[in-house]
Amino acid sequence: MYLELFSLKGKTAVITGAARGIGFATADALSEAGAKVIITDMNGEAAAKAAAELSAKGRQIDSAVLDVTDPRAVEAVHASITEKHGRVDILVNNAGIAISNRPAETMDDPTWLKVIDVNLNGLFWCCRTFGKAMIEQGGGNIVNVGSMSADIVNRPQEQAQYNASKAGVHHLTRSLAAEWATRKIRVNAVAPTYIETDLTRYVYDDPEMMKHWVGNTPMNRMGQPPEIAAVILFLASDASSLMTGSIVAADGGYTLW
Repeated sequence: MYLELFSLKGKTAVITGAARGIGFATADALSEAGAKVIITDMNGEAAAKAAAELSAKGRQIDSAVLDVTDPRAVEAVHASITEKHGRVDILVNNAGIAISNRPAETMDDPTWLKVIDVNLNGLFWCCRTFGKAMIEQGGGNIVNVGSMSADIVNRPQEQAQYNASKAGVHHLTRSLAAEWATRKIRVNAVAPTYIETDLTRYVYDDPEMMKHWVGNTPMNRMGQPPEIAAVILFLASDASSLMTGSIVAADGGYTLW
């Protein structure tokens, strides 16, 4: 009975920013659980390559090019996906960027606007478009990728714009959950710690970064993409059927100290 709650058989999921990292791991997890998964990314070639890799495992996978910062593009991609695959049951908003080491007093306008546009505006455009369709179809499930940075000030890097964008994601998650609960749409988020990817492995060669990133984590390590994907699978499945508006910390205990 209980393992069946994690099954996504018969479901269709769309994941943004899914060509690599957490997004790709999530596509792997959700498709292994039985869902048909559409990998979307700004890089169409990378999205197609990621889809081919999972298709080779016998999964139901497709890909699409999507710039989440363009609300009209979001609407067009949604229309294309639903025309080809039918209703979308699960939306995972994973697309995001991090630009660090930008002191607030010297931050240029484009940097602030770019981070907010991708991390917060883009997430809302996707929630609005897919959420409206979910209301019309009688329900759905949205999982947002937030960050522990929504609740702390990171050290040693200065990144007010990133922290603010993720704080917005967390409260938007709660707001939409409250608005759409009676529409049978659940909206939750995962708040990861630092995740080891090709872009973050450099910290192992930087003692100062290691001291803060890893040394200040009770579990004394960074996270791995599959560890976040597993939480997203839980939130996307009926195993979390009583949860909406929840922000699930997956941070190795970082926010405990």
